[in-house]
Amino acid sequence: MLTQTTSRVLEPSDLDAALAVLHREPVANAFVTSRVQIAGLDPWRLGGEMWGWYEDGMLTSLCYAGANLVPICATPRAVRAFADRARRAGRRCSSIVGPAEATSALWRLLEPHWGPPREIRAHQPLMVTDRMSATVAPDPYVRRVRKDEMDTIMPACVAMFTEEVGVSPMAGDGGLLYQARVAELVGSGRSFARLDDRGKVAFKAEIGAATDRACQIQGVWVAPEYRGMGLAAPGMAAVLKYALADVAPLVSLYVNDYNTAARRTYTKVGFREVGAFMSVLF
Repeated sequence: MLTQTTSRVLEPSDLDAALAVLHREPVANAFVTSRVQIAGLDPWRLGGEMWGWYEDGMLTSLCYAGANLVPICATPRAVRAFADRARRAGRRCSSIVGPAEATSALWRLLEPHWGPPREIRAHQPLMVTDRMSATVAPDPYVRRVRKDEMDTIMPACVAMFTEEVGVSPMAGDGGLLYQARVAELVGSGRSFARLDDRGKVAFKAEIGAATDRACQIQGVWVAPEYRGMGLAAPGMAAVLKYALADVAPLVSLYVNDYNTAARRTYTKVGFREVGAFMSVLF
């Protein structure tokens, strides 16, 4: 038992204590919780380290340090400790992302050492719902993507990622990791699309992070030629229906504050703002 205020890399034996912290905020922590529930705390399986912050021997805050650096239930003192550890380790992540207050504080401490970033998205509303809309009917043509439809869904996924993040997911390793992630979502039944009469994707979205308490919709995209035609809201309602029925009782997402069209769509379908995320992209 630790008896001092300190931080350290967590070990597999710390799993229960880490999950107790993660479960304090099931919506905000859905991404990391889903990974930990599958992989535990072994860095090789988890795809990164989990740093813990202890107050008087009790684990109170976490920080996931993998492809993303994610502060979790991080107090100001924990943020300072995580920033110091990250600074000493050097930047290995492609982004810092998490609840806006902690992420902003973490970035202020790391910016002199890691800056400048490629982009900062300082306010990304976190939205949640636990019920279907009473006014938007689900699109009956939105369905799960089949495993034999990878060639169909992949171009839409690449287009969405490039448009949203500003770089292609096919760069670097030729897209191997990204293709594996898309295949994982398709294989688990969490990739959804509406195809047009040519067999091309008109609308798509995925249920990314998923726990028994909350899940997160991601990758929402309408093909350019179908934008403004009213596909987004019914499409989102359809994905929400699947999510609530098959995945978790709370469904969340986060969106760029400047994407007013998307925010209107999500509000129309029944999502409400409950907080905000922040992303620093490298």
